[in-house]
This record gives sequence, structure tokens and C-alpha cells, in this order.
Amino acid sequence: MRQAQTLNEAQLRRVIHYCRSRRHPTRDQTIVMVSFYAGLRAKEIAALTVGDVFDDAGAVREQFILSAAQSKGGQRRTVYVSQRLRKSLGEYGDTIKLSDPQRPLFVSQKGGAFSANTMCQLFLDIYKAVGLKDASSHSGRRTYITRLANKGVGVRLLAALAGHSHISTTQRYIDVNAEQLASAVELL
Repeated sequence: MRQAQTLNEAQLRRVIHYCRSRRHPTRDQTIVMVSFYAGLRAKEIAALTVGDVFDDAGAVREQFILSAAQSKGGQRRTVYVSQRLRKSLGEYGDTIKLSDPQRPLFVSQKGGAFSANTMCQLFLDIYKAVGLKDASSHSGRRTYITRLANKGVGVRLLAALAGHSHISTTQRYIDVNAEQLASAVELL
């Protein structure tokens, strides 16, 4: 099975720019940001509720818990939210009702929560529209892990952030390219 494409910064900017032209620009852009800046799976993004991400005062949490039911493998885990992602989520929060913490964070066009499959389809539609034929709902997750690895984050920390039980799983997510190899030998 072929792995999802990792995106470079220019490709990610293209995706974000395209999201701004869609019917639900803030929602779609925020979904992409959650994928790329929290490394969440489509299933996990679809399962998020308002109360997971926003506190009672309407502020974006610095971290939140994915329950066993929300995550793959039935393992509860903490998701850490970067400043960049908090800003994006805050802007999205200004466009939705935050009064019901059980409400789905991202509402589909039909008015309810996204299913995992519908969330995957949303990603595929966006990537296809910008010409990224090898990208999938897992591209954000792979890019998240690869970018952190490129910045020197150790594989054990990466595994914890990704919710992987084994570092061998995390290692398969890290994309290696010629630029990284050339930079690595310059460290000597």
C-alpha cells in the first residue's frame, strides 16, 4: 500500500489558499490546519467536539484529551495545540456556536458530525482540486511527523505525539528526501 504524500510548505499554502475559495472556507481551512499542526487522523478530527477544543470561557485549550473512543486503537491521548493552530481554531470559534460542548466541532453540510469516511472524502476533494494526486487524509499526519523529525524531535516524543505504541510505526511516517540527506552530512 502506498503511503500518503507529505506536503512541502508551498503545497500546504496552496491547499490553505484553495480552502478559502470553498463554500465553508473557515471550517475547511481549520480542518486542514488540525491535520497538519496536530497530526490528527481524519477519524479523530471528525470525532472532535466543541468542548474538546474550547474551554467554558470559549478560549482554545493549550492541550486536550482524545478519548479512547475518538482515537485509533482505543488509546486515550493528549493533543498539544501550537500557537499557530490555537490562532486558527480561535478564528474558527468566532464563526460557530460554542455554547454546547457536546456539539461536533466540525459540522458537515448535512448539519451533523462528519463521519470518518466523509472527512476522508473532504480531504481527497481538496487535494484533487489543487492537483495533489498522491495526497490523502493521512498527508497532514505524515507531514506533521516528518516536519517535527526534521527539526530534531526524537522518535520517542514523535511516537507519543502521534499516539503510536511502537516507535517502528512512527519511523514509517518519516519521509526522507535528498535535501534532508544533504543537510544531515553537513552536521559533521
